Amino acid sequence: MNKKEENLGFIGLLKSFPRPFWVASAMELFERWAWYGLFAVLALYLTGSTDDGALGFNHIQKGEIMSYVTFILYLLPIITGAIADKIGYKKSLIIAYTLLGTGYYFMGTVTSYSAVFLVFLWVAVGAAMFKPIASAIVTKSTDKRNSSFGFGVFYMMVNIGGFFGPLFSAKLRDAYGWKIVFIMATSSIAVNMLLVLFLFKEPNREKNTESITESIKRSFKNIAEALSDMKLTLLLTIMIGFWLMFNQLFYTLPTFIEDWVNTKPLGDFLEHAAFIPHWFAEFFKNKEGGVNPEMIVNLDAFFIVVFQMIISTIILKWKPINAMMSGILIAIIGIALSFYTNNVFYTIFGIFIFAIGEMTSNPKFSDYIAKISPKGKEALYMGTYFLPIAFANLLTKWITGDLYEKYADKISLLERLLKEKGIEMPAIGSPLSREAFIEKLRTLQAINVEEVLKFIPPKEHIENWKPIVKQIKEYAKQHGIENLPLSGEFSKTDLIHKAAEALHMTPDQLTQYLWDTYHPSQIWYIIAGIGLLTIIGLVVYDRVVAAKAKKTAAV
Repeated sequence: MNKKEENLGFIGLLKSFPRPFWVASAMELFERWAWYGLFAVLALYLTGSTDDGALGFNHIQKGEIMSYVTFILYLLPIITGAIADKIGYKKSLIIAYTLLGTGYYFMGTVTSYSAVFLVFLWVAVGAAMFKPIASAIVTKSTDKRNSSFGFGVFYMMVNIGGFFGPLFSAKLRDAYGWKIVFIMATSSIAVNMLLVLFLFKEPNREKNTESITESIKRSFKNIAEALSDMKLTLLLTIMIGFWLMFNQLFYTLPTFIEDWVNTKPLGDFLEHAAFIPHWFAEFFKNKEGGVNPEMIVNLDAFFIVVFQMIISTIILKWKPINAMMSGILIAIIGIALSFYTNNVFYTIFGIFIFAIGEMTSNPKFSDYIAKISPKGKEALYMGTYFLPIAFANLLTKWITGDLYEKYADKISLLERLLKEKGIEMPAIGSPLSREAFIEKLRTLQAINVEEVLKFIPPKEHIENWKPIVKQIKEYAKQHGIENLPLSGEFSKTDLIHKAAEALHMTPDQLTQYLWDTYHPSQIWYIIAGIGLLTIIGLVVYDRVVAAKAKKTAAV
């Protein structure tokens, strides 16, 4: 906090912000609540068993949807920022919330790969419309007296939304099924629509006399001008590695936990620890007595909220390049530990270490870009910050899709085991026979099978079970049974249970057998290797490129 901020005092700083600042901060909170509330569970929803209402996609399909769409999202602000400057922030926000609200809702209704991809892309366009506006509003609503404090408040709102969104997603989807996650995201955006319609007043904005086409061309020209500086381009290219490693926390770790990590010991710890209130333990536990993967991964955001100020103080005087390399090394240790074992407590410890690395390296990245920027071109260079994030998202499909599917996906490894042992099973997604469907109903032990037989036609082969399953679920709901785990196809859950039965194991024993036989944790070698290559790249950059530039500038 600078001297002028100290003179204002804490209350004076809060009072110094105009209404657009507070509205923008509130909108950021709810937008992040919606985005992270969905994105934290998206990998689980895309690949989860259809019995639980998820889509049952494979990991390659998951990787394509999540990676390609977020790549586009991080590139679009080049265009959407120019559009917002031309048509105004209020109109842009209304367009953004219309796209986001409808997109989130329809994502919960479509089930085919192509439809999910297109609707998520629709959401991404809305997010890209919003992304440059909120920070621009904060910039225009602050001055030299309060800008540092103002962006601190804004960043706090980002983390509050990013922390609570996944928490509520985990609890709500556990109690009411997947549909509620999309309703929650839609509701958050609806709050923002009310804020922009009734409370938002556009801050002073210079009227842009350029056409939208001219504004977009100028944006691309600015990016191209900054990238013509090879030392900046090299730095951005190297940092793709950091973001590629970072992405695995959200793209890959949730499914890894779902596949391999037994979270029941954590649930037992929360239940029996004397210093933990009962209501707190019940909030975090799921209906199986464990803890949902998104709750565990979300601890990264919790650690950042709690420890960011401490870490920032420690590294205050560190050279940015040294802080970046140190932070990435710490993050490598954390991410490796998170994937190394199937012990949930080691997973949490790994996430904590990773968060320390993230807090050490990430803020210094933008600081370093500012330091290598020519005087008067700081904003121009900072506009390239999102490029390595975009390309890291594009490349993430290779790890979270292709490599995970081949080396770490539980279903893929199980199918490999069955093939090796010559055991045949129905194909995942194939319609069940009438007899198999009724057998599945009996295993649920939550519903009177004889009462729902009236919904099932007498013919043996039924190609479309969806309307029948819908009737049975509605009947179950009328009798107080929420979120009945049922589908009319041979699901991933069916495969696990049938395979365990054929191999004379319990599902938990089968999971441990697959872990011991195929070592899915080895995927950490690839993720950590990418981080190490990033550090090597930064060392070479610092010793050769940056040193040469510094020497040239001194001449």
